Amino acid sequence: MPAGECRKRSTEAFFGRRHGKALSPRQATALERLLPRYRLDLALPAPADLSILFGCGATDIRLEIGFGGGEHLLHEATRQPESGFIGVEPFVNGTAKLMIGLERQPLDNLRVYDDDATRLLDWLPAASLASIDLLYPDPWPKKRHWKRRFVSPANLDRFARVLRPGGEFRFASDIESYVNWTLLHCRAHPAFEWLVGAATDWQDAFEAWPGTRYEAKALREGRRPAYLTFMRL
Repeated sequence: MPAGECRKRSTEAFFGRRHGKALSPRQATALERLLPRYRLDLALPAPADLSILFGCGATDIRLEIGFGGGEHLLHEATRQPESGFIGVEPFVNGTAKLMIGLERQPLDNLRVYDDDATRLLDWLPAASLASIDLLYPDPWPKKRHWKRRFVSPANLDRFARVLRPGGEFRFASDIESYVNWTLLHCRAHPAFEWLVGAATDWQDAFEAWPGTRYEAKALREGRRPAYLTFMRL
């Protein structure tokens, strides 16, 4: 979708604005030059084998929804060069920051979709993903906005379709009401099982966790993050 084009209400339910402050000249140049290289084209049919989207012969395909400035996505794609990573972020400023990172360190195992994640989920083949990360999503804290939270029965159905058996959905948030919301929705969904072995497991960050800007802000403001992992049955 061209920048500035109006979006239908049904496709903006899970995120707010698409633009923040004006991009710096470097960000604008990186976005214009690199995004066409990394962007997925959903006008084309999804390949049955997603590994052909990557130039690295990827084995596992991993998805991060709402990558912000791309810190965690870049960290994971660099740490696991044998895996393919797809990042979704409709916020232009965040995508521009990711492109700056890829300008410094190009990665063959990373692709980007800069629009509504539900469109990508509906495009992906069934059982094609090893994991889905939803890290510090917009909490929509007011009760009248809870219907806009990304974790919902409809989106969990989407997750269940694209995750392979044994695949993982990982969720992190510092908003207690959203953590409880996610626990309730996932435990009510027949395709997911909460992977927990002890009462304090939710306090432990994910493996090789680099932290995020949002997490650092939460800790500064006295909020304790929670880390939840659910397995696709």
